[in-house]
Amino acid sequence: MTKPSITFPCEYPIKVVGDVREGFHEDVFDVVIRHDPTMTTERVSQRTSRKGNFVSISFLLEARGEEQLQALFADLKQVESVRMVL
Repeated sequence: MTKPSITFPCEYPIKVVGDVREGFHEDVFDVVIRHDPTMTTERVSQRTSRKGNFVSISFLLEARGEEQLQALFADLKQVESVRMVL
């Protein structure tokens, strides 16, 4: 199976799903901005699940390469309460 090719640099959407807790958004944003210093709040959106148990935060990242994305995904998975990174 062939991996889809991505032409870098590009805008790359990432969604982080986690438990609702105080400071979750800030913790996730801090990780993302380390990997994409150009990130602004205008390129971030957040939704809470219907029952209020989970929150999803979507980012439109300025991706510069595969290595950057792999490091970002690994760091996001280390954040407390993160359940999934898409």
